[in-house]
Formats: sequence, C-alpha cells, structure tokens
Amino acid sequence: MPAIFNKLPGKCHGLLSILLFANTCASAQLTQKHNLQFDHLASRWDEGMPLGNGMLGALTWKKNDKLRLSLDRADLWDERKALDLSKFNFQWVEQQVLKKDYGPVQKLGDHPYDQVPYPTKLPAAAMEFGIGSFGKVVSNELDLKTAINKVVFENGVIFESYIHATKPEGHFTFKNLAGAAIPELIVHNYNSGKNLKENDNSHSGEGLEKLGYAKGTVTRSTNSIRYRQPVYEGRYFEVLIRWTKLPGNVITGMWTIANNQPAVLPATITGTSETISRNSHTSWWKEYWSKSSVSLPDTLVEKQYYLELYKLGSVARAGAPAITLQAVWTADNGSLPPWKGDFHNDLNTQLSYWPTYTGNRLAEGATFTDWLWKISAKNKQYTRQYFGVDGLNVPGVATLNGDPMGGWIQYSLSPTVGAWCAQHFYWQWKYSMDASFLQKQAYPYIHEAAVYLENITRLKDGVRTLPLSSSPEYNNNDISAWFLSWSNFDLSLAKFLFTAAAEAATSMGKPEESKHWQQVLAQLPACEVNETGFTVAPGQNLNESHRHFSQYMAIYPLALLDVNNPADSVIIENSLRRIEEKGTRAWCGYSFSWMASMYARAHKADSAARQLQIFASNFCSPNSFHLNGDQRGGQYSDFTYRPFTLEGNFAFAQGVHELLLQSRNGYIEVFPATPADWRNVSFSNLRSEGAFLVSAGKQDGRFTGVTVRAEKGGRLRIRLPFGRFRVADGNKKFVVKDGIVELNMSRGEVVVIWPD
Repeated sequence: MPAIFNKLPGKCHGLLSILLFANTCASAQLTQKHNLQFDHLASRWDEGMPLGNGMLGALTWKKNDKLRLSLDRADLWDERKALDLSKFNFQWVEQQVLKKDYGPVQKLGDHPYDQVPYPTKLPAAAMEFGIGSFGKVVSNELDLKTAINKVVFENGVIFESYIHATKPEGHFTFKNLAGAAIPELIVHNYNSGKNLKENDNSHSGEGLEKLGYAKGTVTRSTNSIRYRQPVYEGRYFEVLIRWTKLPGNVITGMWTIANNQPAVLPATITGTSETISRNSHTSWWKEYWSKSSVSLPDTLVEKQYYLELYKLGSVARAGAPAITLQAVWTADNGSLPPWKGDFHNDLNTQLSYWPTYTGNRLAEGATFTDWLWKISAKNKQYTRQYFGVDGLNVPGVATLNGDPMGGWIQYSLSPTVGAWCAQHFYWQWKYSMDASFLQKQAYPYIHEAAVYLENITRLKDGVRTLPLSSSPEYNNNDISAWFLSWSNFDLSLAKFLFTAAAEAATSMGKPEESKHWQQVLAQLPACEVNETGFTVAPGQNLNESHRHFSQYMAIYPLALLDVNNPADSVIIENSLRRIEEKGTRAWCGYSFSWMASMYARAHKADSAARQLQIFASNFCSPNSFHLNGDQRGGQYSDFTYRPFTLEGNFAFAQGVHELLLQSRNGYIEVFPATPADWRNVSFSNLRSEGAFLVSAGKQDGRFTGVTVRAEKGGRLRIRLPFGRFRVADGNKKFVVKDGIVELNMSRGEVVVIWPD
C-alpha cells in the first residue's frame, strides 16, 4: 500500500480534522424523515407509538374508540418458582441421554415452563381518554429527536406524551380543549375469573387471571387515580395518575408506576414545572443522539436504523433491568407476554446489545453487564447446584433476579451460556479500554466463567470434551438435540472464552493465569468443518433451513475467523453457501438481521444489505417492532405469526454498523462491506475496539477520508478502504504491514487520513 506524506503545520492539521468531522456530521443527522408518522392511531398494542426510559414504558394506540396508553414497568415480575432444580442435575441428564430415556428430563425441565404461568414479566395497567368528540386524527407523529409523541385531531385538539428520559414519570398534555379530557385507568384482568386472552397471533401465553392475584384497589379523587395491585407473597405494585387544568384550554398530567412501594408524584403540576421537565427530557435525548450517526443512500435501511437506535435509548438505562424480550412494552392483550417476557440468554439478550459497542453507546451496553454482575452470585449458586462445579454459568432462560426458568433445557440450562454472556464483558472492556472495569468486573467475570467451563469439561488423552453439547435450537427439545461430542456452537464459545481469559489476564499483569488459560485452550479440539463449512456437530451437517445460526458463531459474533485470511475465507464461503442452499423458510426476523452481520464479515456487501432490506420490509410492525414472522404472508419465511421481541431490531442496527466499520483480530476495517452502488455514505463517531472513534465518508463514489480519535491512546491498526493515502500530519510515523496501517496514538489525539 503506497503512502504519501503530506507535511502540514499543526494548526492546519487540527483545522482539517474539524472540517472532516463537520462535513461527515452534516450529512448524517437525524431528521424528521426518520420519525414515525401516521394519519391514524394504531388499532393494536404492538403497533402503538413506543415511549420509554429503560424503567417505564408506554404504547399509544386506539382501542374501542378511545386513545389508550399501555403502561409498563421493567421490573414488574412474578418471581415464584416453577422449576425445581433440587430434583435433577446435569449429571443425571447425561445419564438419561445415555440410557435414551429422555421423557423424565422433559417432564422436570420443560413442563414447568409450559404448564405454570409464573415466573413471568407482568404488565401494569392502561390509561384511556375519550376522543369521540375530537374528530379524525390528522397526524400522529413520534419525534425521534425528542422522544415525544404528538397526535393532532380534526377539531384542533393536540395530544402530546413522553416519558421523562431520567425520571420515573410519564407526561401527557391536551391542548385546545373545548371540554374536559379526564383519564380513565384500565385495570388488567388479574382477578376477573374469566379468561380474556385475545387470539391475536402474537404467541402470547395464558390469560393473566391464571396468576390468581387478589383484586386490586382503585382510589379516585378530583385530579388523581391510584391503583394498588397485590401480586405474590405480599408484594404489590401501584399506578398513580395525576392531572391539572392550565390556562388556555390545556390539561396536563403525569403518571408513574412503583414496584412494592407507594407511587409518588409531585403534589402540584404547573406550566412552569412541565416546561422544566420537558427541557431536561429533551436535553438527555439531544446528548444521546450526539454520540454517533450514519448517512445511508438506502432510505428504508437508514430509517429503520434510526428507529432501532431510538428504541435502544428507550429501553436501556443505568439502574434499569437488562433488555428482556419486550423490555418496557409488555403485551396489552389480557395475556402473559410471549415467552413470558423473560431473559432469553441463548440469543435474545446478547443480540439486543450488539449495536451498543460500535454505535458508541457504551452506557446503554453496560445495562447488560450491570445486570449480569448483579445476578452473578445467584448464578454461581445455580452453577454449583445444577452442574456440580465451582465457577459461573448463566441460565439460558432467567428471571429478573437470575433464577433459571426451565424450558427446553438443552438451551435454557445450556453449559455454555455464561461464555456468551462473558463476551459482553470482554466487549465492554475492549471498546472502552477502561482499566478499572477490567480489574473490577470484566476479568473477574470472564475468569469465573472460564473456571466453570474448565471444571465442567473432561480431559482425556490431552483433549478436552464436554459431557453433553447442543446447538440452539437444532432439533428443538428432542433427545437428538444433545450431542455426545462438541457442537460447533459450544466449542466456538469455549475457544472464545479461554482466549479472552488469557488476553484479559495478560492485561491484568497475571502471566501465570494467562499461560494456564492458553494451555486449556490448546486442549480443545478443532471445530469440525467439511465441504459444507461449519457442521452443527461432528457427523451432523446443516440439513434444513434453521432460524438460529448457532453453529456459525465463529464467524459472527465471536469473530474467531477472519475473511482476510485465505484459509478462513474458504470456511466462511462454504458455510454461507450451505445456508443459502437450505433457504430461509424456517427463519425468523432476527435470522435476517444476524445474517446481515455474517455476510458483512464475509465482505459480501450486497447480500448483507439485502438481508437488512428484507427484515425492515417483511418482519416489522408499522411502528418498527420486530414481529418474528413474515408479515407479508410468508414471502420469505413459513413463520407468519407476530410475536414481538426486540433482539431482531437491535441486531439490525449492528448489521448496519458491520457494513461501515468492523473490529477484528486487533485491527479495524473501514467500509469493509459497503455496496458498490452506495455512492454517498458516511458515518460519524462509530467506535472500534481499542477505544478509537472513527468517522469516514464516501461522496459521489469517491472516499473522502477517515478521521480517528484515540479516546485512550494506543496502537492503531487500521485497514483503509482506499490504496494510496496521505496522513494529514506529515510528521506522523506509521508502517504498513499486510495492508494494515499501524501507528501509535496518544490520548485524545486525532489522525486524518486522506485518499490520494
């Protein structure tokens, strides 16, 4: 790669950096075209306008000719246990598999999840307003910049609603009223005695009355409504609504939900207090949107991308629980949410946090590691009880407090879930280069996960094996879903975990521990590959279309393979060809999102972009929610149902990132998989491993340059999208090795690289 020095004075270097940043940002801003805009209110809860702040959530829609807000709180859970782990363990399961007697295992491990309504996420309540006299809806818009929903009616009445970005309170306002607009609290059927479950094709669970709660109490005053709902074992939650009339035909109000304590709101609401609240709310969102941006020529993909980042900002917040299947938008249809709204750690939680790293939203990503750290003590107890060894593993299906819920135990009690969760501690460290986080959380967590995996595996003749292995969700819950040798899913995770443990130990100044983890890593067999690429497990090719790309973890997200390595490239190419041969008929929406990242890692730009287009056009509700099934009647998938889960949405956002910037094997790659017909594309302040913030652009088919800012300093290794180049600071020393530019950067330093 030829290089040309361009000697420029320091002031000019700084000016060029600023100009490049300004040029990139100017072409990549969130605008009104990205908003959700309709001329009506949705008629279903899963098409409603979504608002949230990580803890509270609301969906605005229309039911029975009334404007309805479905109200939710992330930590409302029924934590009663249905799974009894005292009755079985991993060793017993192995014996049953060897005896080919799997019925008793299914009865103990799976039946409680299906037959007992708890543990489960709980919906809170709903609030409704009579709007019959307002006439038709003229416009219904969700402004992504401010996270405020505005509905304009034919008679001039305006309804606005938002959930404060950092406070546990929702706000609503009616303007231009001729009369009153008094909220009505709608209580869910926890104690109706009737099964009011709606058949809405959303894969919802049993009716809420199955939980058997006592009847709640509703207390009304002139300007407030308080609802207290007993739940289980003496616990309760409260919903409080308060409103006031202001001059100018305005009614404004607030609502909140409290878990196991009285709900509290300000005693008085004034126009001034509402203005102050709105300003602080919009200030938070302004800061959130300033973190990074992208500009894409594909308007469908670009709009979906910004909607995904909006939802991410709505469901991930410090102090709130990690993102569950539906987060703060639990089903409002009289039923338990799809799959109980739980923490599915065999795919869903992990994919939900993929975009937080490259997207420069580490604070939002930390909500996952914070939750995992919080439940780690309970996870260690689970590991000792079920697996019979020390260390840390995580249930594949878990409650808010980290208890295992059961289900298909090949995955709900998988032996390698902790390794996949540990990747997020690794990523949080590598993308931030936070030495304190490495010391206090990342390495301790990775270390404990590695200790467990070393303990649960068996060493014979220098080769380490896993007693039972599986590949989510291959063969579902059948005994054939267990393999007596490593599946590529489990083996790839083990290889990643011991590699990460060795690297983190070295950075911690623990050479002996690093050496130990390298020795354990060397005891693992090679992943099985053949002419079909990665197999599911030894002797088991991918023989059918399948929704979960578990056997391809080494391609993405673990990135154990590098397409720039010829040998790895062959395996990747064969694997992708095999997936294509089997087709997409058994895929869910998240499959297309995940596949976009895999294609991007293979440098197949057009194929990656196509997956994103299919996802956005076929597998999303009008409000952008991922509905799992093909909403165009089975055009791409035989799944045509509509259960709402979030992981497909957030994996989509990461699919976009992977087209623009990738981190792998100690170097970063700019525009690694951008379609050739994307002649105008740019991004600003995407983050790479090593804590580098990268901006780059392409205009009229020509690359305009790359700017890198070193947040922490260190060795930058970067593969550029152009051959000949010049560095703005002509005095900056660098080398080029195997097509990768290498240079040292100090903390806060900015380097600008131009195509020549």
